Amino acid sequence: MSEPVSHAAVAEQFEDAAQQHEAASLGTWTFLATEVLFFGGLFMAYITYRHAYPEAFAAGSRQINAAFGTVNTAILLTSSLTMALAVHAAREDRARSLVRCLSLTVFCALGFMVVKGFEYHEDIVENLVPGPSFSTTLPARAELFFFLYWAMTGLHALHVLVGMGLLTALVLLARAGRFSPQYHTPVEMVGLYWAFGAGVWIVRCA
Repeated sequence: MSEPVSHAAVAEQFEDAAQQHEAASLGTWTFLATEVLFFGGLFMAYITYRHAYPEAFAAGSRQINAAFGTVNTAILLTSSLTMALAVHAAREDRARSLVRCLSLTVFCALGFMVVKGFEYHEDIVENLVPGPSFSTTLPARAELFFFLYWAMTGLHALHVLVGMGLLTALVLLARAGRFSPQYHTPVEMVGLYWAFGAGVWIVRCA
């Protein structure tokens, strides 16, 4: 779907607004496709090893505090809603609502990282980090479970941090009045990125 924008919003390397919007959409979807491949490899590794060592992976999964995951799932779902509302506000030329929804999304992202920090701290205290000090009370292959656990959750947390940076930039731009119903492509593209991150989290928790 093309998005007409004012001439001032069209970068010089594009012929018109429609081409600019299409390029932004194609670039974002291409990036997300590479992310699917990347996370997909981790998910497939988890599925493969879980099938190979079911008892060890079951023992490892029992050590995960489900309360942290539940809270963070609720936070991410809420942030997905506020991000979707931000995109809608941009389309409807509701500047205050746009800033408010983007700010709430940043706040949710910060809350997610705080909860994840508490979860990581608990895991470290209980010696659930792969390495020389890994818990000796668990089956040997459980360390593989936690290697994948830290890799997947750590990578996702990194994506959340990147998203926080992008969202903060959008808040500043929105306050400066840079978006309108005719031009809000950055809000839409960051919205796609954020929805992808929430989707990855849901799949990981499944």
